[in-house]
Amino acid sequence: MPKTYLRTDALPRWLLDALATAPQAGSGVHIWLFSMARQLWTHRERGEIIALLASAVSGCGRNVSEKEICEAVDKAKDCAWQPHDRSGYVPTPTPSRRPKVNIKARGEIIKDGGGLADLWEASPERIDSNEPRTEEIIDRIFPGNPLLCVGASRYSFDTRPREKWRGELADMQLIVPSPMSALTGLTKEGKPSKHSLNNTGQRRFLVCEFDSGTHDEHAAILLHLARRAPLSLALTSGGKSMHGWFYCVGQPEDQLRSFWEYAVSLGADDLLWTRSQFVRMPDGKRDNGNRQSVYFFNPKTIKDAR
Repeated sequence: MPKTYLRTDALPRWLLDALATAPQAGSGVHIWLFSMARQLWTHRERGEIIALLASAVSGCGRNVSEKEICEAVDKAKDCAWQPHDRSGYVPTPTPSRRPKVNIKARGEIIKDGGGLADLWEASPERIDSNEPRTEEIIDRIFPGNPLLCVGASRYSFDTRPREKWRGELADMQLIVPSPMSALTGLTKEGKPSKHSLNNTGQRRFLVCEFDSGTHDEHAAILLHLARRAPLSLALTSGGKSMHGWFYCVGQPEDQLRSFWEYAVSLGADDLLWTRSQFVRMPDGKRDNGNRQSVYFFNPKTIKDAR
């Protein structure tokens, strides 16, 4: 990204402070970019906003691409914060676009539910080998030879038939949780890509990611949600979050949306509603070397599982 002279004059003090305290990788960098862009559109033009955000996240602990920043800035434009007047009114920071969490309901579920050990005990099958069983899990949740989009990172990925991935998946950290419909598709900008919504097929799994709280709290919520929808997999991200995979083939979209909104009200990340979003590879390896361990596996929820 070319260097740009960054003006910070006329920015509210709180906005300058927010730019100076960007979150670290794994703590919501993508959502933070969107939220900050909403505020910056009131004060700066597109190029300056991109440069300000790029500078702010340069030390966040991961490579934040220009593409990711540009997409966040462009999406934020249509819902940019608008001041009530221009007479010196200073707004309070706007929260992220994630819908408000029902703290009371979440707390009651966590209080009355189990923890990580209970999730493990409830698993019909145990993934307890020291050797990764990534290949076996993928064979069972994606039977046959479907096209799979897999990533070593969000910037290094490919779409291939499942058999072309054999032997490589244990070292991968990301996968699209639905088969792809074609090897390539078009991005929103009309550019060909092997990872786009345009070449993502029918929704196969809804994946709920929880990153706020402890793994015991995440497990309690996933066990609660499993009473409403078929939980096929639950795994850690190799960091602080957990992913729950819910099998959803053949379910009406309005029912899926209702379930999703309920999960989001308990703290699930709303960004994963998009079919093409990457999620953590079951029993894969995170970029920090940690295994994305599977704590719950129920292939019987998957109608065409082997």
